[in-house]
Amino acid sequence: MFYGLDFDRQKIIGNYIVDFYVKRLGLVVEIDGGSHNEKMEYDSQRDQYLESLGLKVFHTTDFDVLHHVSLVLNDLSSFIIGNYEHED
Repeated sequence: MFYGLDFDRQKIIGNYIVDFYVKRLGLVVEIDGGSHNEKMEYDSQRDQYLESLGLKVFHTTDFDVLHHVSLVLNDLSSFIIGNYEHED
């Protein structure tokens, strides 16, 4: 487990399916592949919707997950600390 957090995979939120969701933090983790290059408007609308629900969205690439997982975990850790350090 990463920081003792429970990551739900392929979570439905509204009309969207997010890659990973951490309920305890209200955190969405999206792993973007090459297909996201053509879906920038869709992704932007999805992010705006999720943020309107009070959720925070962290994006990374499938390339980095496959080839630089330690960098992804470090970036995710920094994102969590930066966005949640003052919340309980």
